[in-house]
Amino acid sequence: MAKGELKLSDIKDVERNDGEKANKIRNLVAFWILGLCNNYGYVVMLSAAHDILRERFDHKNDEPPKNTWDNSTSETYRHCNTISTGAILLADILPCLIVKLIFPFVPYFVNTRVLACILCSIAGFLLVGLGETSIIIILGIVLTSISSGLGELTLIAYCNRFNKHVITCWSSGTGGAGIFGAVSYACLKIWLSTKQTLLLMLIIPFLEGIAFWIILEIPKETVQSDKSGIGSREQIIKVQEKSLKEKLRLVPTLLKYMLPLGLVYLLEYFINQGLFELIEFNNISWLGPSDQYRWLQVDYQIGVFISRSSAVLFTFNKIWIMSVLQFINVIILLFESIYYYMPSFWIVFSIVLWEGLLGGGAYVNTFYKISRQIPAEDRETSFSIVVLADSIGIALAGWMSMPVHNAICQLPRPIRKF
Repeated sequence: MAKGELKLSDIKDVERNDGEKANKIRNLVAFWILGLCNNYGYVVMLSAAHDILRERFDHKNDEPPKNTWDNSTSETYRHCNTISTGAILLADILPCLIVKLIFPFVPYFVNTRVLACILCSIAGFLLVGLGETSIIIILGIVLTSISSGLGELTLIAYCNRFNKHVITCWSSGTGGAGIFGAVSYACLKIWLSTKQTLLLMLIIPFLEGIAFWIILEIPKETVQSDKSGIGSREQIIKVQEKSLKEKLRLVPTLLKYMLPLGLVYLLEYFINQGLFELIEFNNISWLGPSDQYRWLQVDYQIGVFISRSSAVLFTFNKIWIMSVLQFINVIILLFESIYYYMPSFWIVFSIVLWEGLLGGGAYVNTFYKISRQIPAEDRETSFSIVVLADSIGIALAGWMSMPVHNAICQLPRPIRKF
């Protein structure tokens, strides 16, 4: 063979490597889209919480028009919804929590689960968008919650069957759902009604199906990564269904991941659904209270997106530090909701961005640690169990936020001196 000529085997190796690279990119893109679609409906329901309560359940408590929002018309009156947005949070998270408590311990049929997620998401948007009674609307929120919870524990466990970097793409996609969901809702509400906005968002569950069944390259084998994160064909592990007893035995070893993550989420959602709607700045002519609530949600989701996409650059092991910092945020914003002591809306805006960075950072770093520290044969089950932690924290935040909301609403509305 002349010098410089390629053997047929070399050509096949190059073609195989190119094909594997293309499949890897497809899978990274697919998991990013799946993360986006899975969390999108959940985020939209929380972003729409203030509008749903005011438009559907609280007609007697409409806020004044933006151009009349000043101290002369509301010196002592707090413009509170009769029901806290924490109620929407509970409707949005409790079904999700129940799903996450049950499904890690039942057989894993990924295609059936994904199909169920898509159908529940479609039904959720339709019921909330078209519903005229509280029961129908709450049912729609419940179905959206089931879709999100089942999808998260199913797909994050499915990440174990691919290159380790898909977990970062999944986390980034869920962060993208936050910012895209909150921004799209806030922007569409400028021109459309809540009903029209929610119906337009039916495209999202269909996109989820395209990502899973068309874009994603379904693995024929699971490859265990070495320390460098590069899969080796000689290091093949089989994904075997664990018994209920084996799964339960893993739970105590996972508490070191679950407790810090759950605490971070409890504190941040207490802020988001308990305090956001109680913080009002009347010196912003172009942003009324409902608009401020929506854009604080957007701001929070920007922070989440940035931090959930950060694992490719750096990781952080001590999640408990994030829970301490989040507790400081709670204290700062709790006193702001009571006393209105901050001189500018943009200070609150900055704190909320920081809050989102902490929450997203806790999420992605927790699951990245699991992917590095838990044996490969236990990762799939471990992922699906640890996702319980954030839902438990969020559910507790919903319960806590409602009495706090009611107590603060009974206080006279302070007058800003700035």
